[in-house]
Amino acid sequence: MKLAIGNDHAGTEYKFSVLELLKERGFEVINHGTDSEESVDYPDFIHPVAEDVEKGKVDFGIIICGSGNGASMTANKHKNVRSALCWTKEITALARQHNNANILSLPARFISKPQAIEMVKTFLDTPFEGGRHQNRVNKIACN
Repeated sequence: MKLAIGNDHAGTEYKFSVLELLKERGFEVINHGTDSEESVDYPDFIHPVAEDVEKGKVDFGIIICGSGNGASMTANKHKNVRSALCWTKEITALARQHNNANILSLPARFISKPQAIEMVKTFLDTPFEGGRHQNRVNKIACN
């Protein structure tokens, strides 16, 4: 499986923890995020992740910023991207099962690193249920 990851300065420490997990699992990862904690503009690091998902270069994306909101809003501007801002593993599971989310947005300032790791595991291990949910997912895009 191939993933893209992106983060701003608030998510750098979390990204390194997530990268360790992904490496342990043998995933190929494209790192579009900053490796610094100096202030940056999150769209510069999130758009490349969303573009990789949009163009099918990767299976999934993981994005991290302080609240997760700006990152998710940015990613969702891209066609066929369904970025889900999640703060528990239960919400993460539902985002995959019911919404076929293809990008996980993590709010680094509101969850712990262990929570983030559990959410990434849940995101990657939870399949989309399809069925009645597919019809709803088909109605999300405006274009």
